Parts: sequence; C-alpha cells; structure tokens
Amino acid sequence: MPNEPATPFTYADPGATKGEFPPGYDHFRLRHRIGSGRKLFEDAGAQILAYRMQKATGIFRQATTPTAEPGTEITVFLGLGPLGFTAPCRVVYTVDEPNRRGFAYGTLPGHPESGEELFAVEYDPTDESVYGIVAAFSNPGTWYTRLGGPIVRLIQRWFAARYINTLRPN
Repeated sequence: MPNEPATPFTYADPGATKGEFPPGYDHFRLRHRIGSGRKLFEDAGAQILAYRMQKATGIFRQATTPTAEPGTEITVFLGLGPLGFTAPCRVVYTVDEPNRRGFAYGTLPGHPESGEELFAVEYDPTDESVYGIVAAFSNPGTWYTRLGGPIVRLIQRWFAARYINTLRPN
C-alpha cells in the first residue's frame, strides 16, 4: 500500500527559517547564552532533538518519532489547564553541523498560527560560549489568534525565552 501524501503545511515557505525569513509574517529571533563548553553544546543539542524544550515547558503531547527528524509529526498543547487547544506541527528539517544543532517545525491544519519555528543551539569555538536559539516567522492562523494580536506575539516571545531556559545547566 503506497504512503499517503503528507498533510500540507499551512504556510507557503517551508524551510525558510534556514535563512532570510519571508516577508509578510511577524518575525522574531531570540539568542541567549546558556553557558560554555563543548559538552554543554553536545548535551543541549541532543536535548533539543529529543523535544526537551517542549517537554520541559509542559506543552509536548506526542511525536511520531523519539527524536526530531524530517517528517516527524508533533502535537503540542497550548493553553492553561484544560483551556487550550492542540497544535499539530511537522519537522521540516534538522540541523546537525559541527557548531549548530536543532530542528524546525512548521504548522499544520488545526494549529492556531501559520508559520515555522526553529529550536537550536550554537557553539562558538572562539570563546566556547553556547547559545540557545529560538527563531520564528508566523501569522495568525485562526480568528482568535488574529483577535489576540500583540498579546499572542508577547506570549510567543515569552515561551521562546522559557524554551531556551530549559537548556541551562542546573
């Protein structure tokens, strides 16, 4: 039996978090130093690929693979307590470079936003600094996220900082 085609993304630019973000979206990039050393970089990279950012913030529900890989479908829950909604996403690409690791996922039908988000860690060999990165471009995908306007954007940035904090050593 042939594989069924994947559900299309809800935006036209899959993979665009690799470079210049496309026009017509809200953009943000957050990059914070989380510590230093190659070991921290390696550990944080593995944690990101195992959905640590999503799990530690309590939004992770399920993924079709134990670690991120292109095509993995992920469901997160956005809200407080029982009030909220599930948000389906699919991994667009992974990053496995000597000094950069992570993955990006894009929104699928049913997600309240329309766009892509990158979760990564970078190592600077010049001073051994390690940086957590969250970067995204998105637009409201539903009437209620359009209605939320600037508040939704503030919540996204607040969550991005929380994601990065999950990588800091104890």
